[in-house]
Amino acid sequence: MSIESLAEKVNELSDNKGSGDFPAPAGVAGLITIRMREPSAMQAMVYEPSVCLILQGSKETTIGEDHLTLSAGQSVVVSHMVPVVSQVVQATPAKPYVALVLELDLGTLRSLVEEVPPASGDGGRGLQVGSIDEALLDAMTRLFDLVDKPDEQMVMAPLISREIHFRLLLGDSGSVLRSLLDRGSAASRISQAIAHLKERFTETMAVAELAEAAGMSLSTFHTRFKAVTAKTPLQFQKDLRLLEARRLLTAGGHNVSMAAFDVGYESPTQFSREYARKFGVSPKADRLSVV
Repeated sequence: MSIESLAEKVNELSDNKGSGDFPAPAGVAGLITIRMREPSAMQAMVYEPSVCLILQGSKETTIGEDHLTLSAGQSVVVSHMVPVVSQVVQATPAKPYVALVLELDLGTLRSLVEEVPPASGDGGRGLQVGSIDEALLDAMTRLFDLVDKPDEQMVMAPLISREIHFRLLLGDSGSVLRSLLDRGSAASRISQAIAHLKERFTETMAVAELAEAAGMSLSTFHTRFKAVTAKTPLQFQKDLRLLEARRLLTAGGHNVSMAAFDVGYESPTQFSREYARKFGVSPKADRLSVV
């Protein structure tokens, strides 16, 4: 199966499901299709641990100060939750942007740790880009082909998903994933700190508290956290707050002040200023766009 053939299949499924131009569950656990028929606006979002195959078109993604162009034939492996700014730049109705994503399961990765060589080094950036290799493409295609085979899906999907996790551990991004599985590694400790932040991002939190939770000195924690996420801990927390506020505003039911207070801001004025800086539009305008 070629990249072009898989792109055609994903596009056809999106048409059949009427998925529109946004991510949609494919029908196999953890598998998500993305099809965009025109370039998108710049969007701030959080990438969760996953592997993404870019099958057609291209997008630009910024993580911290790193600006990446992701094109057909490339894979993206996300080992840690990371805030990014992303925009589809190459997409038309005749040749849309197409990608296939599989959410990664830490339990599955851990179950394979004894089957792969130990990590060399101590990880790296939480988002790694490489070329799609044939073995990974083949496994992702077989997993996608189970969409319309419910009887086979129950037995085969977990097996193929496990194979994909195994291949990622052995691949170019494998050292980052393998270091994540070593509970004493910096990558694992930063993952724990990110989970702590995700659960309590609305609270006022000292960086020293996060460093202590990670079992690191303050200076080491700062350095390691930014190496993985391209953000300082406080920048990361601010991104989580603003993204949640945008979700609340666009879902309806929250005015600007309510959203600000609910995500942890004490000053609606400061919230509005930082929101506009992040998204390029005021929170009031975002709220009115869905009223």
